[in-house]
Amino acid sequence: MQDPLPFLRRLFDRAVEVADPMQSLAPYLPPRPEGRLVVIGAGKASARMAEAVEAVYGPCEGLVITRYGYGRPCQGIEIVEAAHPVPDQAGLDATARMLDLVHGLGKDDMVLALVSGGASALLVQPAGDITLAEKQAVNAALLSSGAPIGQMNVMRKHLSRVKGGQLAAAAYPARMLALLISDVPGDDPAMIGSGPTVGDGSTSNDVRGIIERFAITAPASVLAVLEGETSVVPPGDTRLSRVENVIYAAPSQSLEAAAKIAGVEGCTLRILGDALEGEARDVAAAQARLALDTQAGLKPGDAPVLLLSGGELTVTRRGDGVGGPNAEFCLALALALNGAPGIHAIACDTDGVDGAAEVAGAVIDPDTLTRADAQGQDAMAALAINDAHGFFERVGGQVVTGPTLTNVNDFRAILITPR
Repeated sequence: MQDPLPFLRRLFDRAVEVADPMQSLAPYLPPRPEGRLVVIGAGKASARMAEAVEAVYGPCEGLVITRYGYGRPCQGIEIVEAAHPVPDQAGLDATARMLDLVHGLGKDDMVLALVSGGASALLVQPAGDITLAEKQAVNAALLSSGAPIGQMNVMRKHLSRVKGGQLAAAAYPARMLALLISDVPGDDPAMIGSGPTVGDGSTSNDVRGIIERFAITAPASVLAVLEGETSVVPPGDTRLSRVENVIYAAPSQSLEAAAKIAGVEGCTLRILGDALEGEARDVAAAQARLALDTQAGLKPGDAPVLLLSGGELTVTRRGDGVGGPNAEFCLALALALNGAPGIHAIACDTDGVDGAAEVAGAVIDPDTLTRADAQGQDAMAALAINDAHGFFERVGGQVVTGPTLTNVNDFRAILITPR
């Protein structure tokens, strides 16, 4: 391990590569149906998924919504780019057209739904009298509240006409195959993109509890929707009887691919799980303690130990810096390790965008804080105002990939060598 940081970057790149739809989707496609086939989808990976579908089927009819900058050339499927993580008018208009596209399909027709992380923001059709501006404000409040992704998605479902199984219900009685890339802890299909093709048993009361717990300001239109009857489709509803949901790519597969490379390189592996949640700085502190304890048990000549983990961490916004969960994890980890020799780490979002910047994440080494001090940068102050991306831009350590066209959540690796 003469070059730990390039090694860690190679592990991250491999984790992304195995989740690329062009490498992984084709085996899950059935033979092209003889009747009408309509392809729909949303998410950061959805345009790449559509490209992979047409590589097998040829030109198809359909509409897919992806993030700005994540479009791909398709032969027949229309690709619409819209805003993420806060929705915009382009997403609203495209979602309305998607619902029109599947409305009126018959039982001999087939819908192929392509869903990946990011669909929650890209599929926009507010319930009741909620305006787009109100939807944007609530979404922004959710993102800065520190609420886990599962709680965010429950709230999103009940404020929408398309999430929580409603997209699938709109296509009934057509047959639907939904191919999903998981970006949620536990790989629950009902949580991927807020489950547009999956029924949900949560209630409006659950949403009111989330609003209260995380101190989210809700306009009158939101409260009015929660007072009425929810349009979220319950599990077992007849309109979901012709839907098959298949998760074909998940964080566990990406961690295993990275672990395989590390094993060949002679590392002792410890996979901490692919579904970790919690405040980024708290998880970093816990993993720093684990890394230091692990190193204390190593003898000279022992194999390096690699700690791998996935999941989706959160950040409670306390300041006005530019940050994201992965960069904040790295900054907090560097502070907790305090320059401990022989420990290097990487934390990145596999979609290439970590929080509030077009940056995948960051890497740290034993000299990260030393470089910061030499430049007059205060790591603790940066953490206090959630300015992790600003910190790593100034002192070095940013990981910039551009759009990866997939999304299997966070990737974290800590490499520990004997002192």
